[in-house]
Amino acid sequence: MSVLQLSHSMPGVTVRPEGLHDLHRSLPEETPVALVFDGTTAAVMMASPADVEDFAMGFALTEGFITGPRDVIDFEIVAHDLGIEARFWLTGHRAEAIRQRQRNMLGPVGCGLCGIDSLEQAVRTLPVLRSENARLSRIAVARAAERLQAHQPLHDQTRAVHAAGFCNADGDIVVAREDVGRHNALDKLIGALLRGGVDPGQGAIVLTSRISVDMVQKTVIAGCPVLIAVSAPTAHALRLAQQARLTLAAFARGGTFDIYSHPERIQTGACNAA
Repeated sequence: MSVLQLSHSMPGVTVRPEGLHDLHRSLPEETPVALVFDGTTAAVMMASPADVEDFAMGFALTEGFITGPRDVIDFEIVAHDLGIEARFWLTGHRAEAIRQRQRNMLGPVGCGLCGIDSLEQAVRTLPVLRSENARLSRIAVARAAERLQAHQPLHDQTRAVHAAGFCNADGDIVVAREDVGRHNALDKLIGALLRGGVDPGQGAIVLTSRISVDMVQKTVIAGCPVLIAVSAPTAHALRLAQQARLTLAAFARGGTFDIYSHPERIQTGACNAA
């Protein structure tokens, strides 16, 4: 099996009222990706084997291993039979940060906090976002959620992956990434923005998943002031969003959405309904 193959056609049996039928269905691939900093493996995450460099850069930023591209002296992707290594060589002043964040873990796709060895790391203090960053209209928010669907080729093929996109003030999707893990898709997106020189403060991140604590953390650390999702936030995620001044819009489907925190960045053009 090539670690770069994104999906495989797999046999199965479908059960219908009239009986059983053989089938073949495209299923998404996932492979171990080792994040290696200065020769030390800090994490091993299960991820889709696409856009690995974006994933590595986004993960390194949102997990505190780097503060930006200037911290990276060299970087390479090395494919093995058992998985992929993303190797970083960093500037000297990041050595202490790596020791503080060092962990060995295998992250299943449903969890973005696996392997963290202290509660303090799980509930990191987040920076406060500037309230003047980004203004989106009601139409732009609804448009972004709808237009993300056109940027999910692997989901269309397999129906088994998440997507994260970045939209501009008009609600147009500028960059999008997919992965079997929702937090991996977000890391890939953030890494793509970082590598492409796109300012996350001038738009919004759009997710196909629920909004959990780690999704809020990664969005705020990336410096994006608005987070839009098709599903619900957790209560803890909402509290973090409120504290960090992150605008959080959820249940964005069919042209409608709910706003849960810092609504000043979304111009609704309507009065509150009693």
